[in-house]
Amino acid sequence: MEGDLLASPASHGEQMAQVERIIARGLSHSEALCSLLRFLAKHSIEHPGSPPKEYQIALEVFHRSQDFDPRVDSTVRVQAARLRAKLAEYYSDADTEDKLVIEIPKGSYAMVFRDRPAAGGEPRLVPSATVPASATPSPRVSRGRLIAATVLVLFLAAAGALRWWPPTAEDAVRDFWKGFNAGSQPLLIIFSNADFVGRPETGLRYFDPSRDLRNDVLDLYTGVGEVLAAFELGRVFADLHLQAGIKRGRLLNWDDTRNRDLVFIGSPSENLALKELPIQHEFVFRTREAPPRRGDLAIVNLHPRPGEQDYYLASGTLPIVEDYGLIMLLPGFTRSQSILILAGTTTFGTQAAVEFLCQPDRLEELFQRLNGANSRAISPFAAVLRVRISGGVPVESHVVAFRKLTRR
Repeated sequence: MEGDLLASPASHGEQMAQVERIIARGLSHSEALCSLLRFLAKHSIEHPGSPPKEYQIALEVFHRSQDFDPRVDSTVRVQAARLRAKLAEYYSDADTEDKLVIEIPKGSYAMVFRDRPAAGGEPRLVPSATVPASATPSPRVSRGRLIAATVLVLFLAAAGALRWWPPTAEDAVRDFWKGFNAGSQPLLIIFSNADFVGRPETGLRYFDPSRDLRNDVLDLYTGVGEVLAAFELGRVFADLHLQAGIKRGRLLNWDDTRNRDLVFIGSPSENLALKELPIQHEFVFRTREAPPRRGDLAIVNLHPRPGEQDYYLASGTLPIVEDYGLIMLLPGFTRSQSILILAGTTTFGTQAAVEFLCQPDRLEELFQRLNGANSRAISPFAAVLRVRISGGVPVESHVVAFRKLTRR
């Protein structure tokens, strides 16, 4: 297909301007698709006629490790298919005034820029072979065959779409969260509010039972990331018409947890209710008792696999530029109950863990890891995220360790 398209004479600046226009109008919600579109556009400009390889895209766009294997990880193919669909959707708008069309022909990661035909016009094509004049059909015959062929192709495409077209990326958010509220009551969000002593005017510190009185505890504070995380969950639940209650961890009564799914926001050091859960899986939060970083909270990898770290720590100096978050979905106390833990070693990791489950492209990645390309079923799992932070905001995260968990 790409060999038949007549490339646009537009300048590189005009081509990149078209890329940014598409991002602003139709892709701004998806960091992954924006990154992929920009990468493919830049590569096509800098390396014409030499499309990038799947392995290169996996490393440079989706930050996969050097041992990336496309046979077991279809992220690049899935995201490329999503991008093709989004481009087709964008250009299906008859009112768009864009002069350039961007396409990614199937079977390759090469990007093609071409002039958009005027209304009622046809795309300019390069003939695949020279047809003798004597064999050239009359214009009426050519146009009639072209119309018939076009109608047939559109009919087959529509029929195929009705039967085979995969769910849209936005459906991933709904498909993940629809499994909650399985009990007789709305799910319950439990956010962290650690035990502090002292006063804001003179300084706050964590409660220490060895030297502090319980009556001196001040439990009115939580992290910025937890606040933003709770807000983001509320926004998503409102869009999905999911009912949910919310309670700070210190006030949690375990009678409240019966017959409802639970979502914990914040690590056990902040969300103290988590310490009462009998949780011991592949990843746990522990305070470092040995150098380096004695006393700092870490996510400990109980059974490291090749390429994984034994533990994960946020950056040790201020401002924090890197954190780690844990997403863990566990079976609850009853067959129908689920427990979801979203926590970071700092407040930024917690925020990133929640945002991961509210973004369609990240959930597509999760479904891929759980089931491959053909299912959006949810089962117990644990994922560790590495989070990049800029200006006090999580701006990028990717999975560095993943486990499928078995039901007890």
